[in-house]
Amino acid sequence: MNVIRRLPTALLLSLGFIGSPVFAAPPATHANVDRGVRDSLRSGAPTQPVIITVAPGHRAEMRAALEKHGDRIKADHPLLDALSVELHSSDVAELANHPWVSAVSLDATVSAGAVMSKAALSTTSSSTLRETLGLPRIATSATLTGSSGIGVAVIDSGIAPSSDFNGRITGFWDFTRGGVPVEPFDDYGHGTHVAGLIGSSGAASNYEFQGIAPDVHLIGFKVLDATGQGKTSDVIKAIEFVVANKSKLNVQIINLSLGHEILAPAKDDPLVQAVERATQAGLIVVTAAGNHGQQKKNGDVGYTGITSPGNAPSAITVGAAVTNNTIVRGDDTIADFSSRGPTWFDAYAKPNVVAPGYQLAADTSLNSYLYKLLPSGRIKTKNGAEFLSLSGTSMATAVTSGVVALIVDAHNKSGFHKQKALTANLVKGILEFSAIPVAGVDYLSQGTGEINAGGAIALASGIDTADPAGSYWVKSSLPGFTVIGGQTAAWSQNIVWSDTVYTGNLLYVSNIVWTSNIVWDANIVWDSSVAYVRASNIVWGSDAVWGANIVWSDRVIGQMIGDNIVWGSRTGDNIVWGSMNGDNIVWGTFVGDNIVWGTWDGDNIVWGSSDGDNIVWGSTVVWGSSTGDNIVWGNSTVTGKP
Repeated sequence: MNVIRRLPTALLLSLGFIGSPVFAAPPATHANVDRGVRDSLRSGAPTQPVIITVAPGHRAEMRAALEKHGDRIKADHPLLDALSVELHSSDVAELANHPWVSAVSLDATVSAGAVMSKAALSTTSSSTLRETLGLPRIATSATLTGSSGIGVAVIDSGIAPSSDFNGRITGFWDFTRGGVPVEPFDDYGHGTHVAGLIGSSGAASNYEFQGIAPDVHLIGFKVLDATGQGKTSDVIKAIEFVVANKSKLNVQIINLSLGHEILAPAKDDPLVQAVERATQAGLIVVTAAGNHGQQKKNGDVGYTGITSPGNAPSAITVGAAVTNNTIVRGDDTIADFSSRGPTWFDAYAKPNVVAPGYQLAADTSLNSYLYKLLPSGRIKTKNGAEFLSLSGTSMATAVTSGVVALIVDAHNKSGFHKQKALTANLVKGILEFSAIPVAGVDYLSQGTGEINAGGAIALASGIDTADPAGSYWVKSSLPGFTVIGGQTAAWSQNIVWSDTVYTGNLLYVSNIVWTSNIVWDANIVWDSSVAYVRASNIVWGSDAVWGANIVWSDRVIGQMIGDNIVWGSRTGDNIVWGSMNGDNIVWGTFVGDNIVWGTWDGDNIVWGSSDGDNIVWGSTVVWGSSTGDNIVWGNSTVTGKP
């Protein structure tokens, strides 16, 4: 017999429930309870690992009340006004209804996505990787190396010591054990590979494989265990530690080559909010788009696979490009596994850019899980050192973090008087504006294009940030192209802001990249529509989410129905786009008269046919079938046939 427990009266009083309006519906209808918690509740487990976000100033009171009730507090998150809790399942609905509680989120499992290399012989060489980015074949003291005191926090599975990192792992904490300082290690192997791509010196391989910024210092935060799994709360604690100690650690950049499925809108996602707080603190956060670009069932390439925290508006979210082991850009493509946008719930335009992320070799530990698991990915260098070849947006993220370090280095050394630090928004703008578009690929697959370190460095070197309110930031002539492999590659010269593509022009220095209106201001949310950026420029083609022809341009196709935009014809394959203010989003296709809902793997079905039992559009409830399941759509609820 199942006994339904309820919070005792004393606790209700202490939390302020008594006298508050009671929300009688089950937990699934609480908008501030994320999908992960709702799914987990169906398992019948007596407790749930959750992150409870509360109104500012009430965290201590909430903690005391929960402890009194017997709920186990695992961690405080002062940066977010949140608590990680092992919560009694029967208390979820009451807590969610409490006026102090902003969100109840699953303490979701995060993982590091790496795709096994098919053939070690086709691994992209270090020199090819660097040269296709517009960098010298080998970095030397005469080139940019990240030597101006730049620190990168690698929040991952650890970093294994190596001659490639001698003297440059300047701190290491294990958050799988509560954040204790320990000697660097990596039992999984992913973090070491990431660190190698960012900043290995090249010494271990006699400079056959060298990182992008070989003089940066690396600070390791272990949040993933020996199998590459971790908890969201541990990642948040690591981010909080970096924010609190960024000056002491001398960190400017955070690399997050990990994530979990998006379970809530960005404003309610605690991992996203940790990234947003880190950005507000002056850090530049680079995140992986995820490796969910292909449908699990048949391998079809599709959209909406971005993972959290890649949906963080302030993050530089990176997808993976395939260079085909050549320097020139003309044969580059987007990896099928690379997650495409838009993001779930919010429909943000992600990724921002792509970077090489296919079959890249970097440092490894011979005792690590990945090295033992992937014998076909092992690389033996000419001097006999053992390396590992991996693919994934994790690798592309690491490459981008290295390039960001060079951008910061170039800015530090530009020679302008009283320079201000580069904001995350400006670095994102520099990367997007100087990126080189991959031919025939849409914005939701590549952002503005594949990163171009040579162009980004030139742009960062030419911007004088001493006067952010001025109209003339660029102080040197910029060509708008980069010569790569002997071929001229034009920059995108645009940025994607919210749902609009802004085109710049290097001839007019009052344009978007260097004025104070958009890219400079750290207080402007990049991917959120503002008064002068209306959600009117996204265009979906007639294909499904898992189709091949989603198009984004500056034209509007489709019709407005109340607050809803329905793209494409009703009888064809359609995507239903929810309200302009972000309340209602359904991705999927019409199969007959039914809408296939589609989480990122497209498996779930929203019931109802268009000529019988129906679906909820906007704020109007049209009842579906009598299955008894509940769907929350905007502010309305579908509960089956009345």
